[in-house]
Amino acid sequence: MSDNVTIGLVSISDRASSGVYEDQGIPALKDWLDKALVNPVSYVERLIPDEQPLIEATLSELADRQGCALVLTTGGTGPAARDVTPEATLAVAHKVLPGFGEAMRAVSLKYVPTAILSRQVGVTRGACLILNLPGQPKAIRETLDGVFAAVPYCVDLIGGPYLETRPEVVQAFRPKSAQRRA
Repeated sequence: MSDNVTIGLVSISDRASSGVYEDQGIPALKDWLDKALVNPVSYVERLIPDEQPLIEATLSELADRQGCALVLTTGGTGPAARDVTPEATLAVAHKVLPGFGEAMRAVSLKYVPTAILSRQVGVTRGACLILNLPGQPKAIRETLDGVFAAVPYCVDLIGGPYLETRPEVVQAFRPKSAQRRA
């Protein structure tokens, strides 16, 4: 029996949150996670504008009050003046995990030279892992394909549920000593 998991999905976009266009970030995140995870998942979704105080409050609420083991954000990681997702994420972080940002940029660099403009970060807040992902559905999939193998063990280490993946989508990596016996 797989552990239940609560995952927060936050799409950060001035235009999508005001109805100028339909958000594609949250559907792309859910689609990938539904294919990858064996666990029963409850999603807590938020579509918000690029406002740092609101992003900080949303991330804190999902980690602290909603009990999310994982929060994935999409959007707001570029160099534009309104892109403040990394600043908001770092402001609520208990620990910064630089390897996630480095790996996400490395994955994206295989596809587009503009990946070097991304400022994505990975952090923990209590027993919650927060990752900033790109805004486009294709880039979301590519990034998750490239880094998610490390997510389940990270969630283990910070006290979250045991995430199980479908190996045909992504093979979670854990040291032998951290693997559950079937």
